Formats: sequence, C-alpha cells, structure tokens
Amino acid sequence: MDDILDQIGEFHLFQKQIFFFLALLSFTFTPIYVGIVFLGFSPPHRCRSPGVSELSRRCGWSPAEELNYTLPGLGAAGEASLRQCMQYAVDWNQSSLGCLDPLASLAANRSQLPLVPCQHGWVYDFPGSSIVTEFNLVCANSWMLDFFQSAVNVGFFVGSVGIGYLADRFGRKFCLLVTILINAVSGVLMAVAPTYAWMLTFRLIQGLVSKAGWLIGYILITEFVGQSYRRTVGIFYQASFTVGLLVLAGVAYALPHWRWLQFVVTVPNFSFLLYYWCIPESPRWLISQNRNAKAMSIIKYIAKKNGRPTPASLQNLRADEEVGEKLSPSFLDLVRTPQIRKHTLILMYNWFTSSVLYQGLIMHMGLSGDNIYLDFFYSALVEFPAAFAIILTIDRVGRRYPWAASNMMAGVACLASIFIPDDLHGLKVAVACLGRMGITMAYEIVCLVNAELYPTFIRNLGVQVCSSLCDIGGIFTPFLVYRLTEVWLELPLVVFGKK
Repeated sequence: MDDILDQIGEFHLFQKQIFFFLALLSFTFTPIYVGIVFLGFSPPHRCRSPGVSELSRRCGWSPAEELNYTLPGLGAAGEASLRQCMQYAVDWNQSSLGCLDPLASLAANRSQLPLVPCQHGWVYDFPGSSIVTEFNLVCANSWMLDFFQSAVNVGFFVGSVGIGYLADRFGRKFCLLVTILINAVSGVLMAVAPTYAWMLTFRLIQGLVSKAGWLIGYILITEFVGQSYRRTVGIFYQASFTVGLLVLAGVAYALPHWRWLQFVVTVPNFSFLLYYWCIPESPRWLISQNRNAKAMSIIKYIAKKNGRPTPASLQNLRADEEVGEKLSPSFLDLVRTPQIRKHTLILMYNWFTSSVLYQGLIMHMGLSGDNIYLDFFYSALVEFPAAFAIILTIDRVGRRYPWAASNMMAGVACLASIFIPDDLHGLKVAVACLGRMGITMAYEIVCLVNAELYPTFIRNLGVQVCSSLCDIGGIFTPFLVYRLTEVWLELPLVVFGKK
C-alpha cells in the first residue's frame, strides 16, 4: 500500500497545497512556544517612591538625579537584581533633607543606610507593557513569570500524550480541527483576561492543544507525500516555524503592548477552521484502521488532483467488511521490543536536552541582549542555514553524524561564550548564533528521525510521547534560566554546555 501511495504522492500539486496549508499552521505556533520573550519581557525597574518624586519636583532634579535616590547603589549581578527590589528606609518628608544631597545628613556613606522592600509598587523603564509590568511579576513575585511559562509546557506535555493517542485512535483531521478551535478561543480569552489567574488558565489550555496540533500537522504532511520527499517537507515544515520567529519579532516591535500582541497573533488561527474543506484524512491512517473504502476515495481524489492515473493495484484493497481486526495504538507498543524500546528512550533524552537548550538560549537572550527585537531577529536568521545544512547532509552521511555534530556544536558554543568578554560583542554574538544553529539542527533532526522510526499505526503516538520529554524540559527551563541569572548571568550557559 505504501508503494501505491508513493506513486501518486511524490510532491505534486495536491501535496504542495497541503504543505502550504500546514506550513501556515506551523508558522502560527511560534508565539505560543517562544512568545514569553515578548509577552513576559521584564524591563529595568525600580521602587516607586512618592516621597522622592515630590522632593524631585520641588528641587527641580533631572531624571538621573532622581534615580540616584530611588535605585540604591548597584553591586554584583545578583546584588543588582536584589537592589531593584529595595528602597532607602528614609522619611523623605523630613525638613532637614536638602536638595543638594539629601542623604548626606543621614549617613556619611550611603551604603550604610538601611534598605526595605518596595512599599508603593514599581516603576518600569519601558514604553509598552508586558505581563510583568501589568501584574508586577518582579521581586517577590518573579517566580510567577517562571510559572507562567512552565504552565504552557505542562499543557504541551499533557496534550502531547493525550491528543497523540486520540489522533491515532480517531484520526488526524478531527483532532487537528479540534485543537485549532480550542487554541484560537483560549488565545483570544487570554488577551482579555482580567487577572493573572485567568491568564494562566487560558495559557495552560493553549498549551494543551497547540503543540499537539503542530505535531499532527507534521505527521499529516509526512503521510501525504512520497517516501523520497518526507525528509524535505518535514524540514521545511519546521523552517516555517523559523519564519514565524522573524515575523513575531517585527509584530512585537510594532505592538509593544502584550494584550494587543497576543490578540493579533491569535486571531488568524480561526481561519484554519477552513481546513475542514481543504485537508482530507490521511489515507495511510485510514488503511491502518481498515477503513479502505474511505481511503480509496481519497487516493482517487489525490490522483485526480495531481493529474495522474489511479494505480491499477488499488483494486487489491479489500472492502471494509472483509478485513481483519484493525490495529489500535497502545503505549506498550513503544516499549514492546528491545529495539523499539531503545529507540524510544534515546529519542526521549534527545527531545529533553534539545528543548532545554533551545528555549533556554532564547530566554537567556531576552535577559542579556541590548535590543531584544534585533537580537531575537538575528538569532532566528541562523535557523535557515541549519535547515539547509540538514537537507544537504542527512541523505549523504545519514542521521547520526549530523545529529551528534549539531549537539556538540551547541554545547561547545555555550561554554565558549562564557569566556568571551563583553567588549567583544561581535564575537560573542557570532558564537551565540553558532550555538543557536547547532541546537536548531539537533531539534529538527530528532523530530525527523522520530517520525521515521515508528510504523503508521503508532507514528503519531510515538512522536507525541517522545516529544513530551521536551515539554518536561520546558517546565524546568524558565526556573533554570531566570533564577540562575540572578546568581551569575552566564551560569545557565554552563548548565546548557554540560548537557
């Protein structure tokens, strides 16, 4: 049967149309996966101090002079982060405080003045808004930002396993449409959520369906094309995600307010419900379920769209009532034999490490970069050479060597960037781009190999279950990045390099 499908399904008109539709779906997954860089942007902040503001108004201080008394002196990286959450324990209404240096009369050395946590909220040096600035997710509440991103990865994990099973049991098309609808509705509701709790709930729901929908699209396109084109369309399907990264940077720059950004990147998802009329069910899945009559009608339709004759061997398909028991997917099928068990465990580990590095490097860039929009754009550009490098190598030297080399490149780049001084900014950016390129190659290869190693009836389940380990990695990554950078900005890179 695979031979029959390959005869009509190389990469002709119908397959090109399906690829275009599903590539658009991959494109819109970007804001959910890495949108935290812009939605959760944490700008420089300081304690709001009405007393200092009033004294500044009376004394005619410049903004820089006022800042001297609202942001205590900064020390090392960890201490600097702490000081942004503190203010001088001073009664600014004292008549003895002058305009020249109001703190000089209180202590000979300003560092000896007592500090207290912020009493009146925070001021953010950012013209737009993010969930950090709106819900004050800084200082004692900074863990809530980590939890926000972890929530979507929890959703990825649960949805990948659950919906992966449903897609193998009830069909790719049905589950794809359901995930699109839920993703679109929950994304819009998140944009208008009045509280952090509601926003977190809708973010979790988005996670439950969005990644599962992306992977179902990946499985569909690889099952619609012929064997010789699966690798190419799979890689370009992932490259469309990279295009989404570039567009996201531009949209985020144009819309620096998180609610509008969330709304604009979510609304296009409603148009994907038109796929009900554009995309048929996978014939390979139908055949694995012994629904041969439906599969034959779709195969004939594909052949007609491609202007190719219906294969004579198609008549060898038996009617539904003549077939034996259909194949039902089971989680035990992923570990039933020693060989498939080995594949499953190796793939799980690689999904985990690839996710931690990929998401971690993006989050770390948002904390260490000078211009978040340009840095995000430039780092996304290097993902295109990664895709072409895979296309040029995997058919010539196989999967293992590029896979191993890309992981090594990512690890070495993380460790090397630690020793590059900040004044060599160009070199530091170049090494960071090599690391991003390496982990992108590793990520794309593991996704490609994962789909190739499992038979049709458990392919979707196998990809979803193995990739769920990347979601577990994503749950820990925000805490790993944001908390370790408070100790030392480069410390997350040390952890990444030792993966």
